[in-house]
Amino acid sequence: MFQDKSIFEIIHAGGFTMYILIFCSILSIAVIIERLWYFKRRSSVGRLPLMEQIRKNFKSNSIATSVDFCRNTDTPCAKVALAGLNLKGHDEKMISNAMEREITIQTVQLERFTSIVGTIGGTAVYIGLFGTVLGIVRAFHDVSRTASGGMDVVTAGISEALVCTAAGLVVAIPAVISYNYFVRKIDNFVLNMELTASELLDLGVSKEKLK
Repeated sequence: MFQDKSIFEIIHAGGFTMYILIFCSILSIAVIIERLWYFKRRSSVGRLPLMEQIRKNFKSNSIATSVDFCRNTDTPCAKVALAGLNLKGHDEKMISNAMEREITIQTVQLERFTSIVGTIGGTAVYIGLFGTVLGIVRAFHDVSRTASGGMDVVTAGISEALVCTAAGLVVAIPAVISYNYFVRKIDNFVLNMELTASELLDLGVSKEKLK
């Protein structure tokens, strides 16, 4: 059916919904690449190496070194630890609240744009089906208008219409897989931030534990 047609002719046969799906595909790929790069940069220093360095500095009473280390480390866990270290010697509740607020801020940044991928993954198939329905309606309309061609014209029109469904699946599957990966990755980030906050309080940064 399509062996003698170029990719542009196939896209044109699918109708305007093919252009919507192409836009969704480009947007989805752009967000996926940006988020993967963002997560990679935010994983440069893991929670365990970070806390190990902070513990060493605590043992040598070099709190300022820990503050500088966290300030120069661009990871969510380091940002949470920095929020707590900046309030060293204050009430434990105040320190805990500051770190919880930082966890919320970092979580919002981690989740940025991921909803776009999730939305595309959930709607691309339906956009493709919509294009297929429109194509089938157009095929039957052409048959009724010309009153010629019979089933050959119908099957040809349906074959072209099904291109939209195939395109919708091609766009949706990678988006859904990527979105699920992002959700899992963000959950791991949040868990590590919460553990960082808990471990930092256990080290004794509050005035109650400094006594």
